[in-house]
Amino acid sequence: MKFSYALLPDYPLQDSLASIRLADELGFHACYAADETWHKDLWLLFAVAAGQTRNIRLGPSVSPVTLREPTLIAQALATLDELSGGRAEAVLSSGNFGLLAQYGIDWARTRPLSRVKEALHVVRTMLDEGAITHRGEFYSYEGLFTFARPVQQRVPLKLGAMRGPRSFEAAGELSDGCHHALSYTAEAYEYAVRHIRAGAERAGKDWRSLDIGAWVVFATGHDSARAKEAARSMVGIYASSMPEEQLLRNGVDPLELKPVVQAIAAGDLARGIELTTPRIAERLSVAGTPDECAEKIRTQIAPSGVNHVICAVTDRRLVRAFTGRDLDGVADVDTQLRLIHEQIMPAFA
Repeated sequence: MKFSYALLPDYPLQDSLASIRLADELGFHACYAADETWHKDLWLLFAVAAGQTRNIRLGPSVSPVTLREPTLIAQALATLDELSGGRAEAVLSSGNFGLLAQYGIDWARTRPLSRVKEALHVVRTMLDEGAITHRGEFYSYEGLFTFARPVQQRVPLKLGAMRGPRSFEAAGELSDGCHHALSYTAEAYEYAVRHIRAGAERAGKDWRSLDIGAWVVFATGHDSARAKEAARSMVGIYASSMPEEQLLRNGVDPLELKPVVQAIAAGDLARGIELTTPRIAERLSVAGTPDECAEKIRTQIAPSGVNHVICAVTDRRLVRAFTGRDLDGVADVDTQLRLIHEQIMPAFA
């Protein structure tokens, strides 16, 4: 089982760089960040981080092909790969539906899966060949080329998926893996892995060779109650992007979450947090002491075949930035990274 750090680049950049350096020293597999307008630019952050780290892999999880043109993703990836000495990778998706709405884009009209599949082909071709001629449904090029060339023989490209089943199967068939965001139950991961495996086998690939990642809202510390309260403060914000099918696979009635989503959509984060019950928060996060977090990973995530846990670490500063709540007693990012390294990773070595 690999462990990675999912960073929301909303901290002071020097603090983010320090946390990435620490994750590198502690042996985390990768540091990922969301490629979204809401946050500071991950490509610039990781370009600097590449020169300050030795082993940790760097890249977006996810980069939205509806907003970022796929040849520009390939250009940025190849450049980051050279800067990092061959440590770049990316997870592609259609994008955060809430963000797309702020751009005036109705995601349902974009044919999201078809667009992502074509964008994957474009990025793969540009990385592998340095040029592309392509006439597709969404993207067309005539002899486009780039001098941005990666160091790795094959830069890993994966797909982000939440709904399924076709998105999971496409990830297994066409890409190097799948990051499944915001699921926390054995049922949800068994469903995802079953379809990832079906796609891989259709392409004649060994599904166990793929990177199958669980991207989870995560908070840990010696004070279980405080860690769980930090996670509860953020669950509604993340869960508002979860489709109904995914909520049901995680044991949450969409009607139960609807008032939370409505409050957050109206900008009333305090009301959204108030309406997020401890039961919902427990269902939609990995939070508590290191032992409690390890137990949830061991019983709900690992048995399905997931081989990568991506911890979207939630701490006091992140909660304050997003919600205005100031939760004392919540471990900071660096303390949580150390706890994962010292008390959770060894359980899955």
